[in-house]
Amino acid sequence: MKRFLLALGLAMVLASPAWAGPVPDCCSPRYDRTVMHSYRQIMFKMSVYDQPPMAGQGVRLGVYQAQGAYGEGSIAKNMARLEEAVKQAAQRGVQLLSFPELYVNGYTMSIPLAHSEAEFADGPIVTKCRAIAKKYKMALLVPYDEKTKGKDGKPMYFDSIAVIAADGELVASYKKTHLWGRDERAHWSFGDKLCPVFMVNGFPVSVLNCYECEFPELTRILALKGAKLVVGPTAADCYATQPDGKRSAVPYPDISRLLIPAYAYANNIFFAYSNHCGYESLKGVEWHYRGNSIICGPHGDVIVAANHQQDTMLIADVIPAYYGASHPESDYLKDRRPDLYKELVAPKCDFVPGGWVYPQYKDGKEVMPKGEKLPKGERPTKGN
Repeated sequence: MKRFLLALGLAMVLASPAWAGPVPDCCSPRYDRTVMHSYRQIMFKMSVYDQPPMAGQGVRLGVYQAQGAYGEGSIAKNMARLEEAVKQAAQRGVQLLSFPELYVNGYTMSIPLAHSEAEFADGPIVTKCRAIAKKYKMALLVPYDEKTKGKDGKPMYFDSIAVIAADGELVASYKKTHLWGRDERAHWSFGDKLCPVFMVNGFPVSVLNCYECEFPELTRILALKGAKLVVGPTAADCYATQPDGKRSAVPYPDISRLLIPAYAYANNIFFAYSNHCGYESLKGVEWHYRGNSIICGPHGDVIVAANHQQDTMLIADVIPAYYGASHPESDYLKDRRPDLYKELVAPKCDFVPGGWVYPQYKDGKEVMPKGEKLPKGERPTKGN
């Protein structure tokens, strides 16, 4: 028997490629092969009081995490799921519901598909979502693939979030300003302004989009503008699996555990992170989404959180009055020294040999200042 077990163990080791190692906890199962049906049944995790917050007191926030459809035909499927999620959230008194980044279309798209599916802010997708918001009397954050007309009359494409009030008004169509990596630069243009602070139930809220949640400057700016809740729809992966079956060597850090609580604490705000779970694939490359959506309080506390693979709706009452100061002598917003922060907006910095010159942004594109270029080996600037 011992010989059999040793032989079996040796066979398993030899059958497993050296690169594989143990499957990390953050890797989602293959949706179309191995996910049990229960994973696609939505789980509700709630931290709420008997009644939703009164106007001006706070907001009952919902964060929807799920495996969505992607690729051709995804819009109709995801819109149906969106309305069902809104219906379920309304039954639980939710006043603001957020969906993950590019939820309606799916994050993983070829450039031709992304551009062919893009719609204007007054197109069918946002119009339908406005009607849903009005029907259920719920504010919505709906990430979608937006098309606009540039100054030259040519189309421009953005990774956008429709901010819709409970009466169906389109408050803003926020265009992502900080694009991540080569892929997003190839697909989208750069937005040129941050999302305004808007009111939900008389409570000040604003939005960041995925990669933007990782920049402390952006959260701080929104807090300084009066936001008490920042919501970040995202498409944060853990691993990518290449066509040859190999995983990326290093997992992407878990922003929901590392940065979201810290930025909530540093700015005395509530901060929510609304991620996909499951996976998407394109041309043999798979993105395994981290899930781990979260709602954090102003003390850096985790109010409610999802795991990495379960379709989940998080619901929490965010009410600042229930939080005192973390320390009576600490106030990170009032104790700032703007006179010392000039380097934060300097056009050139010295964190790399020879200095780093920041691009300028014009008509949705990165443009290097005249006479300047990126250091050798850096990714080229690219605009949509």
